[in-house]
Amino acid sequence: MVQINFANKEIQCKIVYYGPGMSGKTTNLEVVHKKAPAPSKGELTSIATEGDRTLFFDFMPLDLGNIAGIKTKFQLYTVPGQVYYNSTRKLVLQGVDGIVFVADSQAEKLEENIEAMENLKANLTEYGRDMNSIPVVIQYNKRDLPTAMTIDELNAKLNPFGVPTYEAVAATGEGVFPTLKALASLVLESINREKQGGIGESRPAKAKTTTVAPGGPRKMAPRTSVPAPAAAPAAASAAPAAPRRMAHAATATQTVAPPKTRTATKARPAAAGRVKVAPGRQAVPKTMPARPTGKVNIKERQDASRVMLWIVVCAVIVGAGAFLAWKFNIV
Repeated sequence: MVQINFANKEIQCKIVYYGPGMSGKTTNLEVVHKKAPAPSKGELTSIATEGDRTLFFDFMPLDLGNIAGIKTKFQLYTVPGQVYYNSTRKLVLQGVDGIVFVADSQAEKLEENIEAMENLKANLTEYGRDMNSIPVVIQYNKRDLPTAMTIDELNAKLNPFGVPTYEAVAATGEGVFPTLKALASLVLESINREKQGGIGESRPAKAKTTTVAPGGPRKMAPRTSVPAPAAAPAAASAAPAAPRRMAHAATATQTVAPPKTRTATKARPAAAGRVKVAPGRQAVPKTMPARPTGKVNIKERQDASRVMLWIVVCAVIVGAGAFLAWKFNIV
């Protein structure tokens, strides 16, 4: 699956070279790696046996420069040609954006080509895709061999979908780059169809959102202009209003006591030896005992301390005398 980084304006696409064993998949990657400019290519990673057959897959990141103002990178993979490595084939196909099916043009390799094409269809079906939903091109390799079949014969057996085909001699580099460029164009066109507005347009800015309290937005009361207070009526016109209010109050059937109000006057201190009572109650005179002053308390404590000191001294003297009498047998 294509990866688009809008912040860095970069697109990364995955292209897989698929086909039977020894058809020229790894040779295509080696030619691309050899002829591509140094700043535009990464390292070519390949795992092969002593017989020079790729067991797992080749990988090479390729940078095609800026397209429509966006930096485009392609990651090129190949799958193992051996059928018993089908689990690895399916793993490499995961997230693929375009496929180059490399077919061997020799007549004796036709059955292997058909078997590899059917295997490709089955693996794509497991990912919920098919040959019509993904960019695919077919490269008929080894066109320089005398036993090579004609293009019409190969299309009749391998290309019922009518995808683009290219002739190649991968060993010499012929047809390698035209095949890759054609597939890259199909991949970019597919991205343009999937992404609204095309890859050249910038990502729309994120709309600002506001948090609304539960229950919906708060409705604000309309702002109205408050009229200025009317001028105070003249003293002459306001004078008759007082008697009318008093007359109305006199006709009321229930008398309500006026509310108590606090005055800011300073309370008079109560007389010494008396208790202030609420109005309406009889005041009972009560004589409060005089509180001793601090000097009297200190004097009493000093007298008590002297008495206790004399008692202790007398006790010590008596005890010492008794001890000496017992010690020296004094009668």
